[in-house]
Amino acid sequence: MEEPSVLDYLKAKLTPWRGKAPEIPPLEAAAPESLETITQQPASLSEPAPSIPQPALLEKTATLPWRSATALLLALIGQLTLEPSPQRTWTVGVIFYLAAAGMAIMAFRRSEWSLPALSVSQAEIEPVPIKVNARLLILSLPLLLAAFLAMGGNRFTGLNVALWVMGSLLFIRAFWQPQPRARRWWERLVGLFWERGWQVTISPWTLLVLATLALVLFFRLYRLGDVPPEMVSDHAEKLLDIWDVLHGETRIFFPRNTGREAMQMYLTAAVIRVFGTGYSFISLKIGTALAGLLTLPFIYLLGKEIANQRAGLLALAMAGIAYWPNVISRVGLRFPLYPLFVAPTLYFLVRGLRRASLNDFILAGLSLGIGLHGYTPIRILPFVAMAAVGLYLLHPQSRQLRRRAAFGLVLMGMVSLVIFLPLLRFALEKPELFSYRSFTRLGSVEQPLPGPAWQIFLGNLWRALTMFAWDDGEIWVHSVTHRPALDVVSAALFYLGALLMFLRYLRQRHWSDLFWLTSVPLLMLPSILSLAFPAENPALNRMGGAIVPVFLLIGLALDGFLTSINERMRLPWGRWAAWVTAFVLVGLAALQNYNLVFHQYQDAYRLASWNTTEMGRLIRNFADSIGSPDTAYVVAYPYWVDTRLVGINAGFPTRDYAVQADQLAILAEAAVSSGEKSARLFLLNPQDSSSLDALRRLFPAGVVQVYPSEIEGHSFIIYFVPPES
Repeated sequence: MEEPSVLDYLKAKLTPWRGKAPEIPPLEAAAPESLETITQQPASLSEPAPSIPQPALLEKTATLPWRSATALLLALIGQLTLEPSPQRTWTVGVIFYLAAAGMAIMAFRRSEWSLPALSVSQAEIEPVPIKVNARLLILSLPLLLAAFLAMGGNRFTGLNVALWVMGSLLFIRAFWQPQPRARRWWERLVGLFWERGWQVTISPWTLLVLATLALVLFFRLYRLGDVPPEMVSDHAEKLLDIWDVLHGETRIFFPRNTGREAMQMYLTAAVIRVFGTGYSFISLKIGTALAGLLTLPFIYLLGKEIANQRAGLLALAMAGIAYWPNVISRVGLRFPLYPLFVAPTLYFLVRGLRRASLNDFILAGLSLGIGLHGYTPIRILPFVAMAAVGLYLLHPQSRQLRRRAAFGLVLMGMVSLVIFLPLLRFALEKPELFSYRSFTRLGSVEQPLPGPAWQIFLGNLWRALTMFAWDDGEIWVHSVTHRPALDVVSAALFYLGALLMFLRYLRQRHWSDLFWLTSVPLLMLPSILSLAFPAENPALNRMGGAIVPVFLLIGLALDGFLTSINERMRLPWGRWAAWVTAFVLVGLAALQNYNLVFHQYQDAYRLASWNTTEMGRLIRNFADSIGSPDTAYVVAYPYWVDTRLVGINAGFPTRDYAVQADQLAILAEAAVSSGEKSARLFLLNPQDSSSLDALRRLFPAGVVQVYPSEIEGHSFIIYFVPPES
């Protein structure tokens, strides 16, 4: 009889009614092989020799990663000494940071603390040949040319937008490479709905992701309506442009206030139509807050693409709670549109290089082209993309794929140019207006350079690279002035992460490491190149694109530190210690960032901005009761309120309530000549005694009252002229 198999034995045990199960011969019956016999057997070419576990290695030795922990602790102490205080000096902080760098180098050399391993390239050595649909390409070109010609006069119309969209879609489809047949996302979605039974699996990772999203949403949306509390002149410019959009002025480039790209105007117009929030600060905030939130998934995808999903989630969490990206998203201006399109552009570009995927280059070009309609500093991004591909071509990772990468860069440029087409037409028509604001900062268009250009540039570069730990500038609208741009934990992790990435580059010579290090100063160039106004550097708004690589480095450094704890300590203590460490560090960063945004930034902003909300509310109450919108005035005074904002807050978006002091007599004469006897309301700066005296002389029946503002130092004078009976 044949020797029974394991399957026969299992069947017999499961069906005892068929008979007795075959007996398994005892272990002693088999001829044992000694350890010497095994080790002396020659290794086969097709089958590796079996490895013999050594008893000493079966039990993992528990050791603390003391070098890594010491490096992080020293960096944290050093950063604490750099926090704003009357006794602040950079000397002590630099000493601690140098000591932390020394310990980090030791930890790296001992393979104790390193960044998560780079993802293996998925590019094929012999990629599929490039296919171009010549028929669609030929169809797209006349459509794009017609759209270009029809976009004269700085106007979007139904015709030129239709030609532009159709031509762009055909152009992209002509170069889109066919993929292996698989169920598309919509097919999977339909299949999910048709399934008879749904099973939802909630893992610890799912709970962690949900908790992270809840934390980020809290930081980005909590008290959005009142943090920050008041608008500034730039907000008035935007709301007036949005008024124009909703009343038929569909411009490509908005010339008001030295010129602005159009994306925020149309985004806020859509918010007003959808949410019914009117021409208000909250309408601006909703659009920019959404832009800030949409940036975060691409930061996660970048971390996952170059490392792992935990690194991506940590980068997302630290960016989501950080005060820098939070503030520039809350202030209601175009600032978050810069990182919003930097993130997907770099994600698809890096993925295209790693996978030799032309479709990813197309998506990168699409992201770049759309982003160029957002915020002016993003014009530096094409040069960053060229730097990425250039570094890739210079490194051995691009061997046998250089032509495809170069073609991908050209394709990315062509797609972005197609999407940029409306602005290209305007730039050719009005080049001086299109580039005016950039040249006023870069050159001597508005004022002469205050010194040699190279000296100013080096000084700006130094202040930009040290702002994460020292001084983020003096622009109170979007920063807590003259403090580090990052919280204590994030700053320490950023500088240590940059050091570890540099050390890994020296060891592995991988293009990706060098690119992420150089991308930080490259994306900060719109601020660094403020040569005519060096006091405006650093500017967190013009450096917003650097948020992406900065928090990517922070996430990678933190992930590497947690891995060091997990691998050095005995299971399960290592895993628990790693997660506890992560919660403590993220928690400390969250506490400090909460204080920075909702206390320090909010308090400083309230004191620096003017209380046009209170003035607008007062005029609205006056107009709805005893007076009218036409008989309320704000007497102009140097460096006081923007009177357009008073009208916007009163609910009259196009009314400027300013009246000059020398026009008060004209108002009085007009009232006498017309016989107008309605009530009048004048708001004055407390220091404007001459205008108050003039009002008392011209309108002797008036009553003076001081409006007690909720904000210290922001009270103003009310001069009320009652109606004549």
